[in-house]
Amino acid sequence: MTPAARVARHVRAAMKLLPHEFESRLENVEIVVSRRASRLQRRAARAGDLYGLYEGVPLAHRGSWYGNVTPDKITIFWESLVRDFPDDDALAEQVRRTVYHELAHHFGFSDEELLGLSVE
Repeated sequence: MTPAARVARHVRAAMKLLPHEFESRLENVEIVVSRRASRLQRRAARAGDLYGLYEGVPLAHRGSWYGNVTPDKITIFWESLVRDFPDDDALAEQVRRTVYHELAHHFGFSDEELLGLSVE
């Protein structure tokens, strides 16, 4: 199995474990797996190496003006994940944490707000 396929499998598993109250609130968001963040994505995130990235308008900030827009996008970057977590169990856990972290951004949480929270 390719590294990208391994990570995609773990993303699907993480989504299956997502509690229903969160799954039912997902609106206009897609999750993709990509090799690595582009220069533009790294600059926007103010980071050099990323495991994941949320790009879009968080639910908490959508108003009546929101509509007829492309889906928000969560990208999971397989290269850095596989490099840093070669063990499949550790990889699965980090992919789950990364997916949930990026989903939290979709729901409107900032990185600062997430620092004190644990997504278990």
